[in-house]
Amino acid sequence: QVQLVESGGGLVQTGGSLRLSCVASGRTSSMYVMGWFRQAPGKEREFVGCITWRGGSTSYADSVKGRFTISRDNAKNTVYLQMNSLNPEDTAVYYCAVAASFWPMGVMKDKNRYDYWGQGTQVTVSS
Repeated sequence: QVQLVESGGGLVQTGGSLRLSCVASGRTSSMYVMGWFRQAPGKEREFVGCITWRGGSTSYADSVKGRFTISRDNAKNTVYLQMNSLNPEDTAVYYCAVAASFWPMGVMKDKNRYDYWGQGTQVTVSS
């Protein structure tokens, strides 16, 4: 089992920045890809980006590319989501997730590829 705890959410103004953290515990050796997703009320959970745990390769949704950056600290079992140039459409609950199997990066936007999920952290961007 892998347990994930997100933190760092809060209220930020349009154009501002926020950094989310996701700390993993348990069988961290099974963490091959870590992803970030978000879900706004009434909307489906959507892919934000992901990173390979060992190599650090990243992939992002077009909606956040150039604004968001994913990184990880293997020693701390932590993945980060740095969010810049935020706008109200970024308002959502943000979730981190772990894929415990090898998958091509091109399919990791699919939420069904992930095995473990955090509880989510609320990000609200005011206009």
